[in-house]
Amino acid sequence: MTTTVAPPTETPQTVRAAALLWLVAVAAGIFETVLAVTGLLSSGTAGAGEVLSGVGLRVVVFGTAFFLVWRMWQGRNWARWSLVGLLGVLGLLSMVVEPVQWLLAGGSIIDAVTQAGVQELLFGGSRLLHVLAVLGAVALMFQPRARDHFRSA
Repeated sequence: MTTTVAPPTETPQTVRAAALLWLVAVAAGIFETVLAVTGLLSSGTAGAGEVLSGVGLRVVVFGTAFFLVWRMWQGRNWARWSLVGLLGVLGLLSMVVEPVQWLLAGGSIIDAVTQAGVQELLFGGSRLLHVLAVLGAVALMFQPRARDHFRSA
């Protein structure tokens, strides 16, 4: 009896780069969470229950993201589409809706930056990196070599 084993396929560079960008996005999200919790606790505007529930939700989101990135790396098409739907659409909308509404209501980016403190500037920079990482990861997951990787798995 002869058993044929397919040679292992290497994860394409585009998929590896997409995974790295997803990890950058998650790291930015963790950093933003730390900044938000620090701000809430220092200002006393939120109770322990509110902070813990917010952190708990984010731990679930970040854990799910790590799992999906790992499965996407392995070529699981369902993981790629889950990342797109959950983080690439819903997550991205949750990050940009409020700033877009603020801009539409007459907010000024120049005024916001010149009047911002260190924490706000760090948060804004992290959020910009976060959004760009998500957009880049989604784009890379649909490059031709990446699509082939998901078909072959």
